[in-house]
Amino acid sequence: MAIPFVELNKINPSSIIELFELELTVGTHIAAGNPQSLPTVYRFHAGANLNNFGEVIFQSNSYQRVAVQIEGFEKKSTGTISRPTITFSNLGGVVQNPSTGLVITMSDFLNSVNLVTPHNDLIGAKLTRKMPLASALDNSNFSSGSNPFGTPSSDRLRDEIYVIDRKAVENRQVVQFELT
Repeated sequence: MAIPFVELNKINPSSIIELFELELTVGTHIAAGNPQSLPTVYRFHAGANLNNFGEVIFQSNSYQRVAVQIEGFEKKSTGTISRPTITFSNLGGVVQNPSTGLVITMSDFLNSVNLVTPHNDLIGAKLTRKMPLASALDNSNFSSGSNPFGTPSSDRLRDEIYVIDRKAVENRQVVQFELT
């Protein structure tokens, strides 16, 4: 992974796309041995990248569209450490098992996690924020079959890794987590 300084310094650089990976731990978030063969990594994007309201393919991994809002990402050298939040719509949209295509609400997703470890609510799950450039996306994202921004590559900004610290809000409309 190289930081794309040359691309970012162009007069008209390609867009930065936000992708997220939520990594669950077998034994804490998923039953030991994973008897239901559930995925341990959920890949998603905020739903509106490059006018694409469906899946985004990056490095052959599919990132599903999920109604999510992420706030509070800051980089500063003094003062308190930022505590970003991630807010999921609780109206459905999380594909629990890609092989069945079952779409559930975030509350239902948390209930399945809490069956393994009561009151866990995804605490300790790792969230990775990936920020590739549009020029790094796979060709399959484009109707022409070719990336108009350049040749797909691994160039992207540094990954930012966070851990879910606590569930801040859960109601009928949203579920919000605080990250560290």
